[in-house]
Amino acid sequence: MKVVATIPTFNEVDNIASLVDALYGLGVSGLEVLVVDDDSPDGTSAEVERLRASGRYGGLGLITRPGPAGRGWAGRDGFLEAMARGADFVVEMDGDWSHQPRHVPELLAAMADCDVALGSRFVGGGTDFDRPLARRVVTKAANAFTRTVLGLTVQDCNSGFRCFSRRALEVIRPETLKSAGPSIVHEVLFRAADAGLRIKEVPIEFVDRKKGDSKLDLWRLAAGYWWVLKIRLSP
Repeated sequence: MKVVATIPTFNEVDNIASLVDALYGLGVSGLEVLVVDDDSPDGTSAEVERLRASGRYGGLGLITRPGPAGRGWAGRDGFLEAMARGADFVVEMDGDWSHQPRHVPELLAAMADCDVALGSRFVGGGTDFDRPLARRVVTKAANAFTRTVLGLTVQDCNSGFRCFSRRALEVIRPETLKSAGPSIVHEVLFRAADAGLRIKEVPIEFVDRKKGDSKLDLWRLAAGYWWVLKIRLSP
């Protein structure tokens, strides 16, 4: 069994080495890590190259994207490269330690009876108490909006911590994804639900980043709402 953990990044030089080390330290058989970096000016790609050169992390991959930059494009390219590598399961997660590597085995275990396992803050056992109240309220509102517009039953539509079977990605067809930004998580989820794939929410502890700056601002938030509407209206 081959598992590829894809990590889209932009300016995560303070986090990426410890995250890669933690993922390989899980001892998951067949695990490889693939960093998809949007040519970060802080040297994220150079740090991954240093890790690769150390020889400690077998199968550690790096895509340095020349552009156009965007969480959606990086996510799409990560999916495609993971499939080209022959992955049986693809885990996608953020590079800022908000997604805890210790949950990866739990997501993989859940794949025994689903096609997509989603790390969820909002099911029993999940937590989201580490962030400021205002951000938690915005997240709740965004989830309610997304569920209503896209007709989803998933509680944590905004979660970017997920595991996909190869079959699920073949059905979703990442090469045809249109979202340039973070709304890719909604587009992928909508396609999975629309195709009748089995989606299971797995409780996780979501932790606010301790190093580096958040990429979410009001402009990206508004753009995300617009993209949700576009996903619903697309043929």
